[in-house]
Amino acid sequence: MQNKTPVIDIKNLVKNYKTEAGELEVLKSLNISISEGDFVALMGPSGSGKSTFMNILGCLDKPTSGNYILNGVDVASMNKDGLSRLRNEVIGFVFQGFNLLPRINLIDNVALPLVYAGVDKAKRTQKAIEMLKSVGLEKYATHLPSQISGGQQQRVAIARALVNSPKLILADEPTGNLDTKTSIEIMNIFTQLNKQNGITIVLVTHEHDIADFASRQIHFRDGMVETDERKGGENA
Repeated sequence: MQNKTPVIDIKNLVKNYKTEAGELEVLKSLNISISEGDFVALMGPSGSGKSTFMNILGCLDKPTSGNYILNGVDVASMNKDGLSRLRNEVIGFVFQGFNLLPRINLIDNVALPLVYAGVDKAKRTQKAIEMLKSVGLEKYATHLPSQISGGQQQRVAIARALVNSPKLILADEPTGNLDTKTSIEIMNIFTQLNKQNGITIVLVTHEHDIADFASRQIHFRDGMVETDERKGGENA
């Protein structure tokens, strides 16, 4: 695992926000490398910097200083269009609130990243149906999100995250709105994607039983890495 190419390489990363009370340092000189095929759970109390870190990983925010290398590309060197393209090609997103568009069917929800990538309608429809099939929901393809359960909606969100064949999935509290049984089902899907497809996964969670599905846990506190351990207690 240690010799694999980093999908994420963070060097001396700092993130500050300007407030009325002065500059607030949210992330403090982080150095984190996440290799191809890693399954990482980010944990820590509210205000520890997890969400800010995830926004930077997703190219939704930029660091104040330091370097973020994503799939070999220095994010700081890219303009807005380049960032959007990199994000769409490399990253699949899964959110706590599913973020499905309520007025379009599941096929069109799953196909959305392909619309942004300029794929023609026939191809994106075919790929979307394949992805729905991969999460066991092809028979609901023409349903609206409101016509299926929360757990099924999260499966659709995972299908959407996979439709562009990403190297990296970023999942922000993906089980936060789900019951225990459904949460385990969703985490089993992530485990399968990681082990069988080799997709790198980084997820934020407050729940230790969810974090235990990951092979590596990084705990944040006060904008710094408090611990970074692989399963078995080995330091990463």
